[in-house]
Amino acid sequence: MTMKHSLRGRWLLALFAFVLLLTILTRTTQNFLLTDGRGNRDISSHSAPIKCYDDTTSNQIEDVNDMPPSKDSIFFHETSCASADGSGDFVFTSRQACAVESAAKSNPNTEVNVLFLSPINLKNISHTQNLAIKALLSYPNIKIKHVSMERYMQDTPLEGWYKSRPLQRSLWPTSHASDVMRYLTLWKYSGTYLDLDVVVLKSLSNLRNYAGAESPRALGAGIINLDSSSIGRAMAHAFLNELYGSFNGADWGANGPGVVTRVLRQMCQVKKVQDMTPERCGGFTIHPPIAFYPISFEDWEDYFNEDKSDLTMKMHADSYVAHLSNKFSMRKNVTVGSKQPYGLLAAEHCPKVFSTCQEVF
Repeated sequence: MTMKHSLRGRWLLALFAFVLLLTILTRTTQNFLLTDGRGNRDISSHSAPIKCYDDTTSNQIEDVNDMPPSKDSIFFHETSCASADGSGDFVFTSRQACAVESAAKSNPNTEVNVLFLSPINLKNISHTQNLAIKALLSYPNIKIKHVSMERYMQDTPLEGWYKSRPLQRSLWPTSHASDVMRYLTLWKYSGTYLDLDVVVLKSLSNLRNYAGAESPRALGAGIINLDSSSIGRAMAHAFLNELYGSFNGADWGANGPGVVTRVLRQMCQVKKVQDMTPERCGGFTIHPPIAFYPISFEDWEDYFNEDKSDLTMKMHADSYVAHLSNKFSMRKNVTVGSKQPYGLLAAEHCPKVFSTCQEVF
């Protein structure tokens, strides 16, 4: 009997040790995964990465609330607080600026708005020392503005929601702020939303009311157009209502592509991407991957591979946008003068920004 108790005790001790080890490993893995696109933890005090949203006094550049965008504008959002680092100047990478320039260059008759949620403490934008921003300022259709978040939310369906501070409790506050901003901006103004890790290859002016499939199985939220027609307004309300009703601060993708996917499945009454036709989706179009995501995020390294340069470039012949999957590719260098596809696309479609890069883009 004593031996049985001894064996049972050892077994329980071993089981306890195993459970303890599993718990430690699980928490360690969670901590590793809870990172933002820069590889930094995006959950330090939860609200710390977006603390600048509450700064109502430091900004000196034009606020979008005081100068609303033109009809059918293109929108980019910079939702980090990087520009609130104390320098007073813009923190904006050449790759982000490339996305903006390529949109302005390909769509010269369309206003391109770059909305910073971080306050910019510059009395005159032209005094910036950021060479990429200087390059953008040479385009008359590019407008750089600040967003005062509390004012931006006023008189919208998200006003009370924002005041309850769900973004401050999010595990990925800057990423989820980007999700919120794309749907709210299109609800407020209509137009086209673009991620900051794209290169626009041709005019988007003839496309209306659309999103794109990232693959035969998944929808993307990196480019969305909603015009002011009844179709566009219906979709804008549907996206915003879905975001409001199902926002999940613990799930990185639930509030971006997740919103598009859930709304389209409900509206089109189908689950498969290939079945989401304009006829089934009330006139809303889901473009195939070749349109906006010609290279899958799983193959993002192809944009940096000189050996695949010819093939990769040919794959963009019928594309409107190249999506560079910054979450994975941000630390991969492009050597200026190389045959890396990303560099070739940048040299052609954002030449002014690319020319400011000496050795690495």
